[in-house]
This record gives sequence, structure tokens and C-alpha cells, in this order.
Amino acid sequence: MSSTIWSVDDHLDDILGAIRPLDPIELQLPDAQGCVLVEDVTVPVALPPFDNSSMDGYAVRTADVAGASEEFPAVLTVIGDVAAGGGPLPTVGPGEAARIMTGAPLPPGAETVVPVEWTDGGTGGGVATTMRPAGEAPEGASGEVRVHRPAEAGAHVRSRGSDVQVGDLALEAGTVLGPPQIGLLAAIGRGTVRVRPRPRVVVLSTGSELVQPGEKLGEGQIYDSNSFALCAAARDAGALSYRVGAVTDDAETLRATIEDQLIRADLLVTTGGVSVGAYDVVKEALSSVGDEDVPGSGVDFRKLAMQPGKPQGFGSIGPEHTPLLALPGNPVSSYVSFELFVRPAIRALMGLKDVQRPKARAVLKADKALTSPDGKRQFLRGRYDAESGTVSPVGGSGSHLIAALAHADCLIVVPEADTSVEPGADVEVVLIG
Repeated sequence: MSSTIWSVDDHLDDILGAIRPLDPIELQLPDAQGCVLVEDVTVPVALPPFDNSSMDGYAVRTADVAGASEEFPAVLTVIGDVAAGGGPLPTVGPGEAARIMTGAPLPPGAETVVPVEWTDGGTGGGVATTMRPAGEAPEGASGEVRVHRPAEAGAHVRSRGSDVQVGDLALEAGTVLGPPQIGLLAAIGRGTVRVRPRPRVVVLSTGSELVQPGEKLGEGQIYDSNSFALCAAARDAGALSYRVGAVTDDAETLRATIEDQLIRADLLVTTGGVSVGAYDVVKEALSSVGDEDVPGSGVDFRKLAMQPGKPQGFGSIGPEHTPLLALPGNPVSSYVSFELFVRPAIRALMGLKDVQRPKARAVLKADKALTSPDGKRQFLRGRYDAESGTVSPVGGSGSHLIAALAHADCLIVVPEADTSVEPGADVEVVLIG
């Protein structure tokens, strides 16, 4: 273990300096969700690709419905139906109308669409004809339609290219692909896309006292919450996460378990066993791992000037130099450490520029002053009110107070030089909610 006391910033810089973004791959659209684009995507086909109707109604010439009213409707001859995805389009001439369905192309000669609600619904041989869903319209429709309102040119028409034009930038490199972005790529005809894959993060907790939720607790045992919380946090950060059941306090078992997980890990995260206790097996198992077989690998265990989360470990192991972050075992210490160090590492693997949680300034709303140890950067749980610009502490400073963490949406930052923060003071908050 290093005897140097590291600052929070220096530890994070060391991690980010060693992380390299994952190599790009080509993926099918369904597999690309959550991944990051590595190239700009331009539009190869305009959206919409043709003028089309936004309503069920009648495609007409504007001159034929000018001045139409309930008392004096425009009477037009219905020459046919136009359905979305249908065949040849009829040409609309003077005094004519084509019944048109939503999404169907505007036929030649037509300048506007009058909604069916502005008409009598159309008649054929004195019998009313009702609108049918797109694709179900009968061929060779005929008869008349009475239009009760005028319509301007282009009314209820989606113009070709009104969404995007050919050559427009659809999505830029660095975009995280969510459902709307996947939809846009499909709409412009992209079946595959070049991305950085979602990092595979393996989370492993240590401790012979840990029991899986749902099992019965024995004397001196507690439920393993860290691996569940950090797996969820890794997914929230954009990763694919894999949880390994708690490993007992045995160095050889832990080392073998970690080595088994290397095949599916772009990043390994352990919790527990990194302080100065007699059973700190993570340090024992990994302090010298890989020094002989894999030059340049190994894990450095260090102390940070922070609370909670003083003991930390970082390095790489295995033939691929897989990054490993060793976090403390107390639930709050573990989660705060994840937010400050692991989440940025995951985002860096994804190739994102902004890897840290957003920050804000807020006025401290508290009944009494907050105290903090001299020389340590403290992270307290809080609730941030963006509307009032205030933040309120939640729970105490203990690193075991996981219930308070569950009700927090930010971390209140107390700088290293401050031992007290009075109510009403301006503070920095890290937004985690």
C-alpha cells in the first residue's frame, strides 16, 4: 500500500489517465441501444421522403374549395382512393377529389387535404361511404363529396424533407443511442451503426459475513447490498453489469474468482477488504498480482483525503490489463466511491467526453452547521431543490447509513480546508438522482 495520502482529484486523474475507450464495432440497431456513436451519421434519404397527408380526408385543389361553407359546400367528384403504400396515384383535376388516408402520398394535381370532418363523408350513388383504415380502401371509389370549409395550399400535408433533408447531420459522433436515436437511424434506412460497445463491468463483494438477500441471517451476518447497488449503478452509467456472489475472506478463493471473471470483464469492481484489518483479503490477493507474469499490471492500494471512502485500490490485472477498482466495504463508502471514480471510468470506456456527474451550487438549508474533519473532502448525502436553489442534509455522516442514501439525490461537498459549514452557506453539490 502506498503511504502517500492521495487527493480525490489526483486519484481520479490516475484512473482516467489509464482508461482507454473500447474499440469500435459495427452493431445491428437492436444491439446498439446504450452504445456511443463513433462517427457522424448523415441523412441519405429525406424525411418524409414524399409529400403525404397528415389526416384522413380528401386531396383537392385549393381553387375548388375556395369559399366553401356549410350553406354552400363545394361539390367534388371522387375519382379514387389513395392509401399509404398503395399503387399508382390518380391525378386530381379541376372539380375532382381523391379520398386519402393518413400517411398516403399527395397525388399529382392536389394542393391540399381537407379532413373528412370538414366534409359530408362522401357519397356514391346516394349512399354514404365511410373512411377505412390505410391500406383497406376499395379500389375505383366514385361518387361525390361535399366540402364545407376552404383549405389553404399545403394544409394537412407533411412536406417532403420537412423533418430532415438529404445530407443533413442526423446524429453526431459521441451520441448515446437511446430509443429516439435508434428510431431516427431506422427511419433513414440504417440497419447497422458503428459504435463503442457498452462496457462489461463485473462487480464482486467480499466478506464471510455476507448473505444473499432472501436467505436466513445467521449470527453476525448481514445481507450483501453492495454488489446489488453497484450493479444497478453500473447499468445506470451505461454499462452491462454482472454481479458475482459474495466471496469469503480467503485470498486464494478471491484471486481465483477474479481471474475467472476476466474473460467477460472490461472493468472489475470489488468492494470490501481494502483497509487495514486482519481480513482485508482484496489487498492480500491483489497487491502483487501479475507482477511477474504480466509486466505493468498490479493493483495499488492507497489512502485518500476523503470521507467516506478513505481506502481505495486501483490498477490492472490479467493479460489484457483489465482495469480494477477496489472500493471500501461500508455501503455508503462503496456507493460514494462508485459515483466519484467508477462511473467516470465506465463513461471513459464508452468514449464519452463528459464522464462525471453534473454539479451545481446550492444554499445549505440546515438546522445547524455541518462539521467535517480537517484535510479531508467530505461527501454528505442531501436533497437538492433546483427551484429554490437549496440543499438539505439527509441522515448523518456515518458510512453505514444506507437508508439515508436511499433518500438522497445529491452529495454535499465540504472542501478539505473547511471544518464547518454554516446554514445559508453556498456549497457545491454532485447530482446523483
